[in-house]
Amino acid sequence: MKIVRLLCVLVCLFPLARGYAQSLLQNDELVRKRINAAASLLSFTVVPDVTTSNLSVASGNVNDDDVGMRLTQFGGGATLSSDFPMYAEGTMGYSRYDPRFIVTSGEEVRSVPFRWNAFSAAGGLGWDFPLREHLVLRPILNISLGTVASDVLIGRLILENRTGRELAFLDGGSMSFYGYGGSLMLDYEFFSDAYDMDVEARYSNIRLEPFQKDDRAVAGGASAEQLNLYFRTRIPTGMHLFERPVRVVLESAHTEFLDEQRGVLGFDYLTSFGLGMEIDTSKYDIWISRTRLVARYITGDNTTGYSLGLAVSF
Repeated sequence: MKIVRLLCVLVCLFPLARGYAQSLLQNDELVRKRINAAASLLSFTVVPDVTTSNLSVASGNVNDDDVGMRLTQFGGGATLSSDFPMYAEGTMGYSRYDPRFIVTSGEEVRSVPFRWNAFSAAGGLGWDFPLREHLVLRPILNISLGTVASDVLIGRLILENRTGRELAFLDGGSMSFYGYGGSLMLDYEFFSDAYDMDVEARYSNIRLEPFQKDDRAVAGGASAEQLNLYFRTRIPTGMHLFERPVRVVLESAHTEFLDEQRGVLGFDYLTSFGLGMEIDTSKYDIWISRTRLVARYITGDNTTGYSLGLAVSF
């Protein structure tokens, strides 16, 4: 008789257990989706790119998929000399990702933000192979390091209604990544008293992998695969400052995001147009030779924006 009662209890509990397991799987998938997206943000800051150097994306709807993103990047690159044409580049980036989860505890339903900050540092070494005057082919080896960290401590009520394993990373946790890959650049540079011109075409493919891969909720990585086109010309205005000509700067850039990056932030490409001024201080014995201030208009798939960039030459 006891066995029959036990079987009846198990039969009654089976649908509840199955529903609970399905709920946990759905929660796992939601968390994994958000964390993979946070890790993907690192991929937008490890490749030098004018179009994403200062980018903000926001949604006006406060729901399960409401996301706020900010990306900032600075860095540069240069060839050491014509006699020793080694090329070196470096960038540092910061991105912030603010997804929201809809969680419930009994009759209470609340929208909880999980703020993730991503920091990255990337570098590359290459070599210039001259193809013709002013034109070089430049293969580059790239490495990078980055971390994604949560700055939100989740309340005990929420933690008790979720599995600690899946939310350990969200609850003030962090995850570090390393990156490896390469780029191939075609660079045309022309300098004269009348005007300067710089045209670049670059393909980059950098893979980001987590240092720790034992947690199924945060397993995986991200790839930065991009095709970048960049044009800049500097033309003297006729005015002089610091005994050097003041130049107007015209620039344009286009970035196609490939493979995993395509559509992650809601667009497949970004195009920017820039207008600015450049001041030359090379006559004086200071460590900055040129300073450029450029205003940019950025457009893409259902995306528009503005940015203001400051650049210096040494």
